[in-house]
Amino acid sequence: MKISLAHSPDADDAFMFYALAKGLIDTGRYSFEHTLSDIQSLNEDAAKGVFDVTALSAAAYPRVADKYQILSCGASMGDGYGPVVVSSQPMSRDDLAEATIAIPGLQTSAYLTLRLYLYPVEPTVRAVKFDEIEAHVLTGEYDAGLLIHEGQLTYGDEGLKLVVDLGAWWKDETGLPLPLGINAIKRDLPDEAKCDVTKLLKGSIAYALANPQDALEYALSFARDLPATKADRFVNMYVNDLTLDMGETGLQAIRLFLGRSSIGKQSQSETLDVLFPQG
Repeated sequence: MKISLAHSPDADDAFMFYALAKGLIDTGRYSFEHTLSDIQSLNEDAAKGVFDVTALSAAAYPRVADKYQILSCGASMGDGYGPVVVSSQPMSRDDLAEATIAIPGLQTSAYLTLRLYLYPVEPTVRAVKFDEIEAHVLTGEYDAGLLIHEGQLTYGDEGLKLVVDLGAWWKDETGLPLPLGINAIKRDLPDEAKCDVTKLLKGSIAYALANPQDALEYALSFARDLPATKADRFVNMYVNDLTLDMGETGLQAIRLFLGRSSIGKQSQSETLDVLFPQG
């Protein structure tokens, strides 16, 4: 049975799916066809139900909940760190509220977190390819930029200044990790296949965590020239125990995050459909 699997072309996802991509675990009757795409495109493809299993922004899940079920493994959560807002000059929260901000996509968790941070002010934003945001801020085209992926570690090298680490802010506000990316599986797949595939994805993550040097060497080819030490740090930030199994902490974090997705509401989303495979 062929399973289409989509994820971002980033070091953390590459690390996570190393064992599957290289055939290092027994997948039985399942074969995986990997597609790599940026997270905004994955969000848009999920709305169309393109892939059997896909990475997507946690913030985008309510739009595709009719088609997909969240997996208990594969989540990227920032525990006291996360997307950062940067500028070329020092900037306060009040300054940011009046700025034009380059963002990596309107459906991203990073953008939703920015909106929560600036509430009740609705920020002025422009969607830009995630890997071009720093350059646009440096040229002065935009006052500030919202950085995801390796930009969270490299902005200082470019001379940009931190305005706010949104993951640190969320942790201070809630005491919980910030749910950024999740993996989801199509609802219309057979129940047995959904359970089997979830176990295989979890097995791939476990393999990488047990063989970090080999997995990191593979992931470096997806690190967009990020030095090995920073790539290692980035992977460790977003592939960890919560990635292997989000557990109750991850569930609570996603419930709260999605509960606040209607800006201004401080409630939790009580119903959250997550697939925890048995056995």
